[in-house]
Amino acid sequence: MRLGVLDVGSNTVHLLVVDAHRGAHPTPMHDDRWAVRLAEHVGPDDLLSRAGEKALLESVEDACRQAEKQGCDDFMALATSAIREARNGQDVLDRIRRTTGVELQVLTGEDEARLTFLAVRRWFGWSAGRLLVLDIGGGSLELAVGMDELPDVALSLPLGAGRMTRRFLPDALSGGRPDLAALEALEQHATALLEPAVTRLRAAGPPDLVAATSKTFRTLARLGGAAPSSAGIRTPRELSLTGLDQLVRFVSRIESGALAELPGVSANRAHQVPAGATVAAASMRLLDVPFVRICPWALREGVILRRLDSLEGA
Repeated sequence: MRLGVLDVGSNTVHLLVVDAHRGAHPTPMHDDRWAVRLAEHVGPDDLLSRAGEKALLESVEDACRQAEKQGCDDFMALATSAIREARNGQDVLDRIRRTTGVELQVLTGEDEARLTFLAVRRWFGWSAGRLLVLDIGGGSLELAVGMDELPDVALSLPLGAGRMTRRFLPDALSGGRPDLAALEALEQHATALLEPAVTRLRAAGPPDLVAATSKTFRTLARLGGAAPSSAGIRTPRELSLTGLDQLVRFVSRIESGALAELPGVSANRAHQVPAGATVAAASMRLLDVPFVRICPWALREGVILRRLDSLEGA
């Protein structure tokens, strides 16, 4: 069957269409992205602006047209931290449902962590043993650990690359260079939030494999010398803490406009690279992780796999 998943994130609205059935590898057939930057439309009053709602509505309408054009048999739509935390988020989703017929399911941060963990588990398989997964999004950092397809511990922290950029590195939003003192403050903030989470993760037992997913980690790995996307989805990729520390020092000395010109860095996310690198390094250091394996599957694939499981049960 052909499945479509619409993921409304803090940075982008992403439509993924796959051909899949239970027990088979989901085959990507179509991919569309809209750089809505939804989180930047949420003001100090925690309300999503009319402009943000308009941009979201237009992207959902475009996605519906594409899903119909691609002949999707099933269509799922989900929203994460930007909508989850906006005080008027549910009102916005209600208006979008009445206009488009699309009902966006709002996931909790823990749900995001569990579904991403499922995708990573299926990708690496049972031979990976106890698995620890890190996922840096635009609004939050998800962490999960466990031996099975459901993690023993699933956590979500407000340490997304976009959120930390807006709070600590606002100059980067306009193409400027990160402030070194602000980067240090960001690292201290991330450490304070991570320490209790790390205690819970360690209590679940030491991992046999540590994996990282999301656009942020893929970008950092590419900047650290990992193979480009043209090498194929199954090409092994890693990111070491040593290389990441060097990368943090490098990206803290150049403008985000210049970062956008580097291989593997998308122009609409370049300003988030310093914050993402800082959060990634703090996470790996506190977890005592020397390197992570990069997984190409993440939340959307987890949603697809869970949907296929439920259809088989039905």
